[in-house]
Amino acid sequence: MLAALGIESIEDLFESIPEDLRYRGRPAIPDGLSEYEILDYFRARAEEGAKGYASFLGAGAYRHFRPVIIDALATRGEFLTAYTPYQAEISQGILTTIFEFQTMVAQLTGMEAANASMYDGSTAVPEAGTMAARITRRGRLLAARSLHPEYRQVLDTYYRHQHLPVETVRYDRDSGQIDLADLESKLSDEVAAVIVQSPNFFGVIDKTREAAELAHRRGALLIVIFSEAAALGILQPTAEADIVAGELQSFAHPTSYGGPCVGVLATKMKYIRQMPGRLVGETVDAGGNRAFCLTLATREQHIRRAKATSNICTNQALVALMATIYMTVFGKQGLRELAEQNLAKARYLAAAVRANAGSLVFSGPFFNEFVARPGSGDGARVNEAALEKNIVGGLELGRLYPELDGALLVCATEVNRREEMDRYAACFGPPAGGIGIE
Repeated sequence: MLAALGIESIEDLFESIPEDLRYRGRPAIPDGLSEYEILDYFRARAEEGAKGYASFLGAGAYRHFRPVIIDALATRGEFLTAYTPYQAEISQGILTTIFEFQTMVAQLTGMEAANASMYDGSTAVPEAGTMAARITRRGRLLAARSLHPEYRQVLDTYYRHQHLPVETVRYDRDSGQIDLADLESKLSDEVAAVIVQSPNFFGVIDKTREAAELAHRRGALLIVIFSEAAALGILQPTAEADIVAGELQSFAHPTSYGGPCVGVLATKMKYIRQMPGRLVGETVDAGGNRAFCLTLATREQHIRRAKATSNICTNQALVALMATIYMTVFGKQGLRELAEQNLAKARYLAAAVRANAGSLVFSGPFFNEFVARPGSGDGARVNEAALEKNIVGGLELGRLYPELDGALLVCATEVNRREEMDRYAACFGPPAGGIGIE
């Protein structure tokens, strides 16, 4: 910059200011902080005037740290397009990021190909199910009861008039994982696919490999669902899965009144022509330069309706772009460290809950979410006490799973501080109790 201006030093920039007006001392400014620390600082200052709320509510929508660089980059002109990118010659910026998005999703899920045209996790699930039905030419699906209840509701809505019945597979009441014996008893030569979520709605890492073995033995496919993308930073992808679908809301998208969300679907290359949505592929232009274009588009807007795999009419380009920037900023090691922090925070909170007369309902391994039951058996009372301390507690499960009445689905991520976890855990014990842990 100095060279471009034709000067030799910073001092030369200010030579027009009279010497008696210039300050030669060091400004009383503290040392620099990381982005995470400075955001915490300003949140704390804001809370001095308007008390903020800590939150331990997950259940499919998760609070994660969101670098400010995401908005700065996502709004740049290179990525903006007036409409969905049909015309490759004027949409290279967004086509490039969609291509990178597909590549990263494939790497995260362990699949060979991924699309960029799902609305959200809940609609990606039935799209995966109908895809499996087309591949196998079978007419029934099995879905684990530990699949997100709202995802199951969307499944029912999609299939109500498609003559594609969905049967529920029980979960094991001890581990919280899929009941393999019940799955095996319900499998038949009519089943197109088995749908299992991992980590499941209870936060438990499920038995996807065992489920795949049982499904494949009867010629059915295995569809693995996820709603907490942060888990992909540490969990090994299920290589036995045929289709992976889920939600990337955790990557760059705040829990802003329920949206926006980022649905994804990935699969093996041999099933690619049955995949809904569309794919961006790499090619070269007339000058031999690297370029991108829509390569496979099996939507009814592009081909005959009878041959279309889906009627999805958007590619969610903006939210996919934000997720791409997020994954690029964090990188492989960063995503792993993010997952490790979530793992550590959830285990600290679980220990604190147990120290305050609470208990964990399931014995299966969990990521950053778990089902806890207070000693009193009254989860509603725990959340009421927490709200008085400016804490949003876990999800009361009784309305979704009557057998878990009084239990809470509790989540801790990297943004939850130890002091917040201690205060919430204290609500599980007697009104005047402490947690007494290191």
